[in-house]
Amino acid sequence: MAETIELEIATPERQVVRESVTDVEIPGKDGYLGILPGHAALLGLLGAGSLAYTAGGSKQYVAIQGGFLEVTEGHVRVLADIAEPAAEIDVARAQADLVRATAGETGADPEAALKAVALAQARIDTAKHAG
Repeated sequence: MAETIELEIATPERQVVRESVTDVEIPGKDGYLGILPGHAALLGLLGAGSLAYTAGGSKQYVAIQGGFLEVTEGHVRVLADIAEPAAEIDVARAQADLVRATAGETGADPEAALKAVALAQARIDTAKHAG
């Protein structure tokens, strides 16, 4: 059995990550999924949260929201609506976004408000790991 698995994280705008990893923890629509080399094939929906993976013995984090997950033999593909590595997150902006979203400043659509809160919180939680 292989000791690593190829991880690819992409958004419609760019490829965020492509590297060999030893494990991946992904926020799925209904909870977190742990993926190791040799994992069975899987298709799933992504939720909002902090995706974590280990590459070269170092833990890395990416805030993601929405999209799809595909696991095949030796490969994990994350096609996210939004993906932002921890090092790129502006914590002050994320905190301001969270305040606006919880105050109802994102509009009258409750679903959009919940998504805005989830993304802002995912960005804050992910940035904490980079600090």
